[in-house]
Amino acid sequence: MAKKQKPNKGNTNTRVSNGPKYDPNRKKGVPQNKVNGGVFVYTGSITVSELSKQLGLNPSDIIKYLFLNKKMMVTINSQLDDEVIGELCLNYGYDFKKEKAIEEENFEELEIIDDEKDLVERPPVVVVMGHVDHGKTTLIDTIRSSNIAGGEAGAITQAIGAYQKEILGKKITFLDTPGHEAFTQMRARGAKMTDIAIIVVAADDGVMPQTKEAIDHAKAAGVNIIVAINKIDKPAANIEKVTQELIENGLIPEEYGGEHIFRQVSAKKNIGVQELLETILVVAELSELKANPNRYALGTVVEASLDKNEGAKATILVQNGTLNTGDSVVIGNAYCKVRKMVNEYKKVLKTAGPSTPVVVTGLDEVPQAGDNFMAYADEKVAKEIAYKRKLNAKNKEMKTTSAMSLDDLYGQIKEGEVTNVNIILKADVQGSVEACKGSLEKLSNDEVKINIIRATAGAITLSDVLLASASNAIIYGFNVRPDAAVRAKAAEEKVDIRLHNIIYALIEELEEAMKGMLKPIEKEVVIGQAEVRQIFKASKIGTIAGSYVLEGELKRDCKIRLLRDGIVVYTGKLGSLRRFKDDVAKVATGYECAFTIENFNDIKEGDIAEAYEIQQVARG
Repeated sequence: MAKKQKPNKGNTNTRVSNGPKYDPNRKKGVPQNKVNGGVFVYTGSITVSELSKQLGLNPSDIIKYLFLNKKMMVTINSQLDDEVIGELCLNYGYDFKKEKAIEEENFEELEIIDDEKDLVERPPVVVVMGHVDHGKTTLIDTIRSSNIAGGEAGAITQAIGAYQKEILGKKITFLDTPGHEAFTQMRARGAKMTDIAIIVVAADDGVMPQTKEAIDHAKAAGVNIIVAINKIDKPAANIEKVTQELIENGLIPEEYGGEHIFRQVSAKKNIGVQELLETILVVAELSELKANPNRYALGTVVEASLDKNEGAKATILVQNGTLNTGDSVVIGNAYCKVRKMVNEYKKVLKTAGPSTPVVVTGLDEVPQAGDNFMAYADEKVAKEIAYKRKLNAKNKEMKTTSAMSLDDLYGQIKEGEVTNVNIILKADVQGSVEACKGSLEKLSNDEVKINIIRATAGAITLSDVLLASASNAIIYGFNVRPDAAVRAKAAEEKVDIRLHNIIYALIEELEEAMKGMLKPIEKEVVIGQAEVRQIFKASKIGTIAGSYVLEGELKRDCKIRLLRDGIVVYTGKLGSLRRFKDDVAKVATGYECAFTIENFNDIKEGDIAEAYEIQQVARG
């Protein structure tokens, strides 16, 4: 059996951006504080003895200096504070810099920068996104010569979710994601896996809702975007119209002075696909994608599962370094002694270099898609770190999120921390969208910039919540309401949804927060929702809505708004509330009832009646 090649031990040719905060493969006992180019770089408190060793001084010189100049009596074991360390460094001809120490278990906070001489070209990582039925699957089929759309996967194992294609002697790595939402969820957990996103748009259909979402998610991920206008062989193809629609959505082709590459293809007839692949290689070359294969591996989990025969397994993408069979790896919160690695063809691999996707077995638990992984030189160290990560995850109870609330915005502006505020804007009609967007953007000033990352007409969706979570955004709704599922997801992701039906109130609220003057407010609390299932007409009463309470409860005389397809059609007060022939004070979840709305009779089957209250909330 061939001897396994191990990468350079101890990451001797790597450094961490902003200084050596923590080297996961360092040898125990090696000091992390050091002098680098005349600058003493340190991470925490230091004793007189430690400082003297690092600066090449006699401890007695430091003790004498501090006594004569600072009236301080210290010993070689005395801890020195930052002010004293700085003064001593300057006195003995050194500059100084203190850096935040990174705990060994928080390896995803490390930004490892390898020496330029150790870097080699790596394959680009590509994701294909687009609206349903626009040819995404057919394009993937054509690229890898499979037949997923026809139900025949050929030699490709679909469960891996990743594969490589060789073109002109160079490899391209493609990732199959379950959708744009999953793509953004991964980014929300800190996973920056892809270099290029291909947005597929049908030439006979144009830009559709999912196309817009794909564009938003690709922009949020900060990746290069290539547009593939598909189905150019169709009689109804209108490339000029599609191009104009894409321009309106912020993708400007190079020939129009923009920065995005457009390619015309027919995935079904294999027209232009080769040129598309060559374009990917050109974009990759211009991006100068490189990695160091001679270090312990790190990367991201694409997907994971529990196999009844092989146990916990994960599809991972090696982003830097080389992963070997037998390596000790921390994957998310799991420890893994790599028993076996296979590629998309189920071929067993001994090593996997940068941009290589593989399935690994040997994990002690199933990680999450988007988790980071890192290989370690010492098995014991890896196990300890995995244990600490499990403990930290349990303590946090999965409550962490990247979303921002308006209270967070207020607090951060007050502390002078925020410079950009991301907002997702949803309104009932396009006219309202444009009016709200224009007004919000005018609030930008020298200190705080309002960044509208999505502004569309329609109800607030799960996709909006996920994009807000991934982009640290606040959702503003004007005359629209989220349904129960969206509200639940927003609560889970800690996404702040602010709802208004008066435009100046929306503007005023954000303006007050930006001024750091957010005052105690009245908060609207939804207490229940009911679906209208049958309509009755009564000449003396008006329209009676036979309904079923979906969640919460309806209360007599409560405030009510009527939603139709997520759009608010009326806001008022609940009139009568009955169960069978009896007037009742309230009706709980799972019960039928009948109600009227004061001064409003245009109720239709399928409408959602949302009951709410206004509560006084003191701001902390």
